[in-house]
Amino acid sequence: MLPTATRFAYDDDQEIFRDQVRRFFEKELQPNLERWEKEGIVDRKFWLASGAAGLICPTVPAEYGGLGLDFRYNAVVDEELAYAGSSAGLPLQSDVVVDYIVNYASEEQKKYLLPRMVSGETIVAIAMTEPGTGSDLQGVRTTAKRDGDHYVVNGSKTYITNGQNADITIVVAKTAHDLGSKGISLIMVEATRDGYARGRNLDKIGQHSADTSELFFSDVRVPVGNCLGQEGRGFGYLMSQLPQERLSIAVSAQASAQRAFDEAVAFTKGRKAFKQTIFDFQNTRFTLGDLAAKLQVGWAHLDWAIGRHVQGKLTAAEASAAKLFHTELLGEVADKSLQLHGGAGYMNEYLIARLWRDARVTRIFGGTSEIMKEVIARTL
Repeated sequence: MLPTATRFAYDDDQEIFRDQVRRFFEKELQPNLERWEKEGIVDRKFWLASGAAGLICPTVPAEYGGLGLDFRYNAVVDEELAYAGSSAGLPLQSDVVVDYIVNYASEEQKKYLLPRMVSGETIVAIAMTEPGTGSDLQGVRTTAKRDGDHYVVNGSKTYITNGQNADITIVVAKTAHDLGSKGISLIMVEATRDGYARGRNLDKIGQHSADTSELFFSDVRVPVGNCLGQEGRGFGYLMSQLPQERLSIAVSAQASAQRAFDEAVAFTKGRKAFKQTIFDFQNTRFTLGDLAAKLQVGWAHLDWAIGRHVQGKLTAAEASAAKLFHTELLGEVADKSLQLHGGAGYMNEYLIARLWRDARVTRIFGGTSEIMKEVIARTL
């Protein structure tokens, strides 16, 4: 179980909320999880149910249909979702995308979009990565050229989370080729626009229920008003939002690591070899003791980072360090926990197999571990 009794990031209100989230997932998530893994996508019905339960975008101000809460409520949802072994795309909507709308959209756009995002009626993705561009966002080739009171968007994106389900995509595009980072803008493109096309629901190693897509834009005309904030300020907006995205990944990684560990403890205590449980072998106890100590440190660090973020003090380097530490920890815990399962760990019928598969990409998306080290090192 998640170590909620010893946490210091949360108070009684968040723990009451956690109980509601846990019960909701037991009813709406767990019975469908295996089917979603096989189908490669989460039902829209689940999004609507999650919205009705108050699990999507809880930080959105009340005047736009939200609960007006702080990031701790997002973190509770992230932890419980990850501990349940799910890669459903709720955190992207709540922790990443919605703040672009809250912070940079027009008042008219906020009044229209935010209530629908909170309810789960509208799913919004963000498209940064391209076939030839990953971490270096200044190198994007997708363009949005001004034509009167419209932009004409051309290009392609890949590895886009929630791409199959998305009703609207925030596209990172060049509005001026010769200005470097100052030529990047964020353009909202509705999925109903002519020239907008979804490609494959990509076949991934893990996180199978998280639909991940190719997107194509061929002379897609969108109103100039679909530009979020100011034209040419997109790169700065992206950089300002990255700390919360990376903290969100860290939160989920820590909870997934805890679940992998718990699965290993339960399996080794229930499995016997040479007239004793696997747990009773010294190697097992040393391995689990070492992981337990690292998880204890991880929870303390995560609570510190959440607290810093809620206070508005978490720096880009601190968020990068959190992502680096917790995703690397998840990789270690998942791998060693699978090893303790023996051959059973390689069977998909055991949860540890999914946790191990799903863990790998966390050291890649949201900024690779190598990029995280670069961000941290720049502050030294």
